Amino acid sequence: MKPKSYNILMYSHDTYGLGHIRRTMAIAGSLVRPGVNILIVTGSPIVGRYTMPSGVDFVRMPGMIKKTNTIYVPHSIKVDPKIAITIRKNIILSTAKAFKPDLFIVDKVPSGLKNEVLPTLKWIRKNLPSTRAVLGLRDILDDARSTQADWKRKKFPEILRDLYSEVWVYGDKALYDPIVEYAFPDDIAEKTVFTGYIPRKVPKHRKVRRKHKQVVVTIGGGGDGYTVLDNYLKMLETNGTVDFKTLMITGPFLDPDRLDELADRARALKVQIKPFVKNLEKRMAAADLVVTMGGYNTLCEILSLRKPALVIPRDNPRQEQLLRARVFKSHGLCDYIKWDNATPEMLREKVHALLTDSTRCVAELEQFRMTGLDVMRQRLTHFRECDE
Repeated sequence: MKPKSYNILMYSHDTYGLGHIRRTMAIAGSLVRPGVNILIVTGSPIVGRYTMPSGVDFVRMPGMIKKTNTIYVPHSIKVDPKIAITIRKNIILSTAKAFKPDLFIVDKVPSGLKNEVLPTLKWIRKNLPSTRAVLGLRDILDDARSTQADWKRKKFPEILRDLYSEVWVYGDKALYDPIVEYAFPDDIAEKTVFTGYIPRKVPKHRKVRRKHKQVVVTIGGGGDGYTVLDNYLKMLETNGTVDFKTLMITGPFLDPDRLDELADRARALKVQIKPFVKNLEKRMAAADLVVTMGGYNTLCEILSLRKPALVIPRDNPRQEQLLRARVFKSHGLCDYIKWDNATPEMLREKVHALLTDSTRCVAELEQFRMTGLDVMRQRLTHFRECDE
């Protein structure tokens, strides 16, 4: 008799960036194997640009854009946000009912965007009692006070207590401990597993002797990183001749008018500029320095590739990127500039310093262990063995 397949449903909390879907894809690619099917429910408008490994597929929901911490609007269809959320909620529930997952991995928010995952979690608890629900959290969500208040107001501890089997923290407890920072209740702390950071595939890179060093500037999705790109080009515009080349990746969500403006300036400076690259890791692997805003996924790529990085973290509407940059710098893993201090002059000073000597940073990166995918595979094996 053919053994029953093991079905994993993944919900990706995508709004305007690339981070959530890239993290979800990395996890899916690691967990899929013979006998395991993985279905990703996502609102990412660019999910179709990625190559799915065999055994992994996706269901696309209407996309949403975050305007503030509490206001989301449809990305493309011109309907009331409540209607868009209702459509998304129905898609998630219908998919779960048809797919009947053995494991449901929810990204970032216990109840989903605007509580859209709650009906599915409750249906699974009632109708698939052996199915495990796992919440996956990046290392840092926001500052401690804001996060504690947000979780209390939205009753997340109660949701985790009643509807989830485990919480996976995609980070290192020694660097940042959300159990302490966010005051997890004891019973939630007991079901929390620190996986470690999630490594990315390191492409084979043939060392090529180049006349000039290479800098890659990347701002994730691009919806909120114009300031970084603008200041970087101003640095070049006011710096005369430089002895390095630049590849600037603006992200697919940068405003088209701003992209046109940046492209004209980049062309005059002989800077290569692209809105999107499918294999960002290859571009970063060939670089001598990465300049970035420092989202979770980009920094995981930097850790995996052992690349020196200059981080310019956004500090609004959340402190997440700033807190991560501070933690990483304190461990010698990167350098950073506060958002309001990111002048062309400061950029010039930091870029020059890192291109001149990144010995300490590289040494720390070489020693850093990334266990995220190994631990998640171990948990999956444990779940399957318990179900046999």
